[in-house]
Amino acid sequence: MTTAMASLVFQCGETRLTQIVCGVVVKGHWESLLKSDIGSNLTSTTVNQVLLNLSQGGCRVSWAFFQWLESSLNHNHSLQSTWTMIHTLTKHKHFKTAQNLLEKIAVRDYLSSPSVLTSLVMTHDDPDLNSQILSWLVIFYANSRMTQDAIQVFEHMRVHGFKPHLHACTVLLNSLAKVRLTDMVWKVYKKMVRVGVVSNIHIFNVLIHACCKSGDVVKAESLLNEMESRFIFPDLFTFNTMISLYCKKGMHYEALGIQDRMERGGIPPDIVTYNSLIYGFCREGRMREALRLFKEIKGATPNLVTYTTLIDGYCRVNELEEALRLCEEMEMKGLCPGVVTYNAILRKLCEEGRIRDANKLLNEMSDRKVEPDNVTCNTLINAYCKIGDMVSAMKVKKKMLEAALKPDQFTFKALIHGFCKLHEVNSAKELLFEMLDAGFSPCYSTYSWLVDMYCDQGNTEAVIGLPNELSRKGLYVDISVYRALIRRLCKLDKIESAETIFTLMQAKGMKGDSVVYTSLAYVYFKSGKAIASSDMLDEMAKRRLMITLKIYRCFSASYAGDGSILGLFWDHVIERGLISKNILKHIQELDASS
Repeated sequence: MTTAMASLVFQCGETRLTQIVCGVVVKGHWESLLKSDIGSNLTSTTVNQVLLNLSQGGCRVSWAFFQWLESSLNHNHSLQSTWTMIHTLTKHKHFKTAQNLLEKIAVRDYLSSPSVLTSLVMTHDDPDLNSQILSWLVIFYANSRMTQDAIQVFEHMRVHGFKPHLHACTVLLNSLAKVRLTDMVWKVYKKMVRVGVVSNIHIFNVLIHACCKSGDVVKAESLLNEMESRFIFPDLFTFNTMISLYCKKGMHYEALGIQDRMERGGIPPDIVTYNSLIYGFCREGRMREALRLFKEIKGATPNLVTYTTLIDGYCRVNELEEALRLCEEMEMKGLCPGVVTYNAILRKLCEEGRIRDANKLLNEMSDRKVEPDNVTCNTLINAYCKIGDMVSAMKVKKKMLEAALKPDQFTFKALIHGFCKLHEVNSAKELLFEMLDAGFSPCYSTYSWLVDMYCDQGNTEAVIGLPNELSRKGLYVDISVYRALIRRLCKLDKIESAETIFTLMQAKGMKGDSVVYTSLAYVYFKSGKAIASSDMLDEMAKRRLMITLKIYRCFSASYAGDGSILGLFWDHVIERGLISKNILKHIQELDASS
């Protein structure tokens, strides 16, 4: 095609250009597009229309032309033309190719955006094809752990009347259950049912799995009953999940009942079944039952998990020799101990103060190329901190970093406690700064150790100056820091220091929460400052700061030695309506059972 003809085509308009390009493609004269100005001046609109026209005769030519434009003309396909190609491939049942193309653009072009989806879907009015493609998109996002994107696509489908495919719903629910977004699982499930998706065994299994994650026995049992009422028969996964849930809740009788039900239903238990049942006994120290069940295993072969569970169980009931015997037995059967197995034994050795034996075990791990993990290192660090050997503890921390392991909250907590016990102020503070800088929020006990250390040295000024010191280091100081300091100072009856920190907190624009006000109110009440205590409780009532069951339990445990004084204080709290009727009912039940 000559340049003059190309010029004529452009003068005729987009429609004529589309027709000419289609003619050239169908005749197979693609190379002529390279020799003229047409190829280099193809707009995304023209390409999209050409693909639509070519798709009427199938997808072979349109797909080949789509790829040729990319490879020969270096053409960057628009989102619209790519979407058209995906539709064409799907329509002609080239599902794998269509899925691959969809996944290619899923992240790049923000396909989960409602505005993008709306504009794309409007150009193709086949609801079945749209449902198919959007379902693939949900699956891709869910499997890629892009949960929010998957939910957005699901919502778009629901709102615009596209029925999600059953597999897409299963994958989405499963991805939510895996990350423990249990509330969202139920929200999505209810919406799924409302758009007409009928649950099958896989959906019910995911829902029961979500119940297992959240520890909701009642809902799991309800789902099991619903399955049976719909003549959907539980499978091995269903029963194993129920057994795991019961064992985690200490409901051994119910777990064994499920095992019996499986066998009566012709579903033999597998090693996962036995492992869950053995774990249930081990976690409660019932090693005789665990071992008996281990010896009764039939139709399955004990694996690394089986032996590790038993070894850990024996370590927890102070039967280290039996644990070591099982370790030898598993090796004789060709099973090599893993890091979890070693960690169980290491923990017991450290608890018994057998540090030399613990180091021998570490050498064995090294010889067998078993890499230590955070649990291994934290166990050793904690053991060294307990005996005051902070040099060795810090060496382990250094080795963690060299092995590309990141210290976690437990690492910092153990080290800070170790240095505080030795009154090594600077080291304890540096670790606190490092902990905060790593993005961890120290718990109440961590700040308590620092406060106790300073108070033992008669240096309450250092406690008062701690928030400002953290700020100077560029660290974010929120209410949790002030809360912990005030609470501990109140526990130590350092009222003036607690008041000073409370004033500094308010000067920063932060308002105290229920824990802060309750701590101050009680220490005032205990020291005979009835008016100050009453003012604090009045402020709580004014701001509707309520006492939760957790706060009640914590304070009752912390001040258990105060006897009747604490009881009188709670009476004042109740009189002001700072404990809801529901919480009060729980408290009365707790008091009655104690």
